[in-house]
Amino acid sequence: MPKALPVIDMSAPVCCAPVAAGPIDDDAALEVAMRLKALADPVRVKLVSLLLCSPAGEQNGGDLAVAVAVSESTVSHHLKVLREAGLVTSQRRGMNTFHSIRRDALTALCVVLDPNCCR
Repeated sequence: MPKALPVIDMSAPVCCAPVAAGPIDDDAALEVAMRLKALADPVRVKLVSLLLCSPAGEQNGGDLAVAVAVSESTVSHHLKVLREAGLVTSQRRGMNTFHSIRRDALTALCVVLDPNCCR
């Protein structure tokens, strides 16, 4: 049986020294790895791309499902993983839920991986 990873609070953007600054501790490595794991799926990468390119800065789950050609429940699952990783926010309005990217979280992850990436 696979070993379950520990649950960590990923509601805030990743916050640790860049990996190039020297060896990072186990907790920081786990935090970075969990966020990267959330992105390690082609559908989730496509969802992130769609949300980043959205003129309104947000999209509802139904539109995203059509765009990635999967069911709304599958999109909902993928968005939950991204939300738990702190990469997406969701807001319910009436019968629809609108999703948007947390750009601060993506920027923080990029800086942790390469401190020169966002200059």
